[in-house]
Amino acid sequence: MKKNARLLYLLTVWTLFTSHKTSANLTLFEDENPAAASPSITYVLSMNEPQTHYFEVEMQLKNIATATNAKKNGYVDIKMPVWTPGSYLIREYAKNVEAFTAQVNGKTVPSEKVRKNAWRVYSTDENLTIRYRVYANELTVRTSFVDIDHGYVTPASMFMYHDALKKQPARVVVQPYKAWKNVATGLKPVAGQNYTYEASDYDILVDSPIEIGNHRTFNFTASNVPHTVAMFGEVDYNEQRLAADYKRVCETAATVVGEHPCENYTFIVHHIPQGGGGLEHLNSTTLETYRNAYATESSYKGFLTLVAHEYFHLWNVKRIRPIALGPFDYENENYTHMLWLSEGCTSFYEDYILRRAGFHTPEAYLNVVANDITQIENQPGVRVQSAAESSWDAWIKGYRPNENSSNTTISYYSKGSVLGTLLNLSILAGSNGERNMDDLMRYLYNEYYKKQKRGFTDAEFRQAAEQMAGRKLDDFFTIGVNSAEPINYNAYFEPVGLRLTNVAAKTQDGFLGAGTTVQNGKSVVSSVRRGSAAYTDGLNVGDEIISVDDVRVGDDLLRLVSGRRVGETLKVRVNRAGLIRELPITLTQNPLVSYRLEPLQDQTPAQKALYNRWLYIK
Repeated sequence: MKKNARLLYLLTVWTLFTSHKTSANLTLFEDENPAAASPSITYVLSMNEPQTHYFEVEMQLKNIATATNAKKNGYVDIKMPVWTPGSYLIREYAKNVEAFTAQVNGKTVPSEKVRKNAWRVYSTDENLTIRYRVYANELTVRTSFVDIDHGYVTPASMFMYHDALKKQPARVVVQPYKAWKNVATGLKPVAGQNYTYEASDYDILVDSPIEIGNHRTFNFTASNVPHTVAMFGEVDYNEQRLAADYKRVCETAATVVGEHPCENYTFIVHHIPQGGGGLEHLNSTTLETYRNAYATESSYKGFLTLVAHEYFHLWNVKRIRPIALGPFDYENENYTHMLWLSEGCTSFYEDYILRRAGFHTPEAYLNVVANDITQIENQPGVRVQSAAESSWDAWIKGYRPNENSSNTTISYYSKGSVLGTLLNLSILAGSNGERNMDDLMRYLYNEYYKKQKRGFTDAEFRQAAEQMAGRKLDDFFTIGVNSAEPINYNAYFEPVGLRLTNVAAKTQDGFLGAGTTVQNGKSVVSSVRRGSAAYTDGLNVGDEIISVDDVRVGDDLLRLVSGRRVGETLKVRVNRAGLIRELPITLTQNPLVSYRLEPLQDQTPAQKALYNRWLYIK
């Protein structure tokens, strides 16, 4: 009996032990694999010494081990984009990064750079803090900048990411330099937290530039949407007039699609000594313009053209887009044949919007169209590179011009603007004035952006354009878009009662075909036009032109050549890399054109009606 009692006791203890052990093991298993908490990403952006041109970034990652497969891999890869959407060039933003470190619970963990834009952090922890510095001393719309006056952030050049976390929400906490009070951005502010913003994913973050400093702001409402304009730089302007004209431009642009997709919109405007341009974003844009942009009517209208261009991008590109332009691969080129549409047709709309808003008279708009055609037809590259090829090669040619680029390339901006005009006319003529380019934009917006939630292919775009025109557009796509062959412009202008005419002055003066710059009083060749006398007879870029027919050349080369006849041979002495050479150069016919749109005689009522419909004449 005593022995049996002991056995019963041992059995009871074992049962309790094994039960407790099993329970403990289950608890331990559950602790190691809790219901996965959502990853969170917070960027803390500071600029404690702005005079050094450095931003400091702290990237706080929480609950990331599962999403990033950190426990399986034993590491986490953190990357910096190599380009930013809207500017089609690999810019290697990682070149400005330094002092990359990673910490877990305040202790540094090992990390190393494994590619040009990627750092590997050897950690399996849920929470990770990354710190790094970014040198920012290039004030453009596609780079970041900070100095004692202000800071500007192009997010692709500032904020790193992990591939698996790109769809996760992120917060940005801006810690302005102590003397600064203002932040402007399209990011959504977090209620109750100063200088704190949120993005629904990394794509939205990249698409939201940030201006930090003491800039002035003004506001206006257009299409029932609040708009903010942040003005950096010392500049005089009439705020009331400027706000009213912004409103006119924005509301006219909105009539194209007929719907405004934003809850708010932000303009960041940098007034700088020289240069200019803009970069579009989902609900904001950054513009760069001269400090005297508002001083004359000409420069003021030029600025409004820039406003119209970048603002219209909130539809065309950001929502109406080729399928290649989103979601983005931030590490590689994103190729498309359709930048002539995305950028070029936005250039078309910039002036078309100003015409419709009343900033251009009909006559002024016709001059714009004729000048656009003159510009591309005077560039030899228009017979070498098609608009589609120009779009595809943006990554290697568009942003990297050299002295021969005008001979071999054409800008998808300028050629695309002309193509936008021609496509608009094709749709007008094909539909007997019932539809125009707006209807094509509206269809693409509704069908692909809203309904299918994607971009469109080249074939889908052509199908849509032909549907709007009510006919095939073989000449437009085969000749205009996909070849470098001459365009029969008058086939497009005849339905609106116009003829494109070359009004360049007829002259017997010979043509040299060399562009020069004056350097330290010396005339140095900067470009040579294909097919010209200089090109054929061997004048090279970089040659210093010493004399023409034994007359010393300074800054008066044009005067020395002016009045010489076609077929006349000049004796040109040059200094080429320290060696003196004498070149006989025989002048050729001047190939430059100057186009003007002129009314046809005896215009029909149908032509007049279509003309008025085209130019919004009531």
